[in-house]
Amino acid sequence: MSIPETLASLSIGSLALDRIFPALLTFLVCLIVMRIFVKISVKLLDRSQRMDETLRGFIRSAIKIVLWLITAIIVADTLGIPTTSLVALFSVAGLALSLSVQNIMANLFSGMTLLMTKPFAVGDWVDMAGQSGTIKSIGLFYTVLATGDNKTISIPNSNVTASTVVNYNAETLRRVDMIFSASYEDDTEKVKAAILEAVMQDERIVAEPAPFVGLKEYKPSCIDYILRTWCDNADYWGVYFSLNESVRESFKRNGVHMSYEHLNVHMIKD
Repeated sequence: MSIPETLASLSIGSLALDRIFPALLTFLVCLIVMRIFVKISVKLLDRSQRMDETLRGFIRSAIKIVLWLITAIIVADTLGIPTTSLVALFSVAGLALSLSVQNIMANLFSGMTLLMTKPFAVGDWVDMAGQSGTIKSIGLFYTVLATGDNKTISIPNSNVTASTVVNYNAETLRRVDMIFSASYEDDTEKVKAAILEAVMQDERIVAEPAPFVGLKEYKPSCIDYILRTWCDNADYWGVYFSLNESVRESFKRNGVHMSYEHLNVHMIKD
């Protein structure tokens, strides 16, 4: 028997050497191909400016795991190990894992959706999933809010994608809607002029779109007037509270009476 035939007849456990050497060669080829594929994938991911870095890292890790599983199946087939049962084993294990971490996976894919679609960014003030606050971070599993009273709330991403999201910082300008009540005795144009006078005193209010004042509703004890005006998003609350004060002072200067709900009782003597 020749030396090559002798070596081929040797075995390690149930694996013969004539299968081990091709398997090693196959593994090296797979390793080279895997590194090339990973480099190409990384370059393609880095070119995407809209994709978050957290999502890029997750995709890179997922690609590596898939490539290693494919390599394991190819090498096992070279060694003569039945790959059908191996693939079935991976499938069953994957199914069992997905069922056990169903909620986690839902949050994960929801996080990927948020990172790709970008309905909001860090620093935006939003209403979502029954909470209001400033976005502190957007992760693969949780979105973190900081509320106005300095509480930190972590919301599962699946809840975020299932809810309506209101982003108050998405646009440059924001409309300030306010309602002021005046007496029935005051002339309508006089009331509207007094409100506009207060508006014109605030330099944070933009000229376009122009401020609007109109009679909104007749109440039992007063008339409601609606004010609609625009300002920069960052100035919204400052303008809102400032108008509450300045309109009252303007009413006082112009002789407009701020009314309120009241009940008149008339006593009738028999």
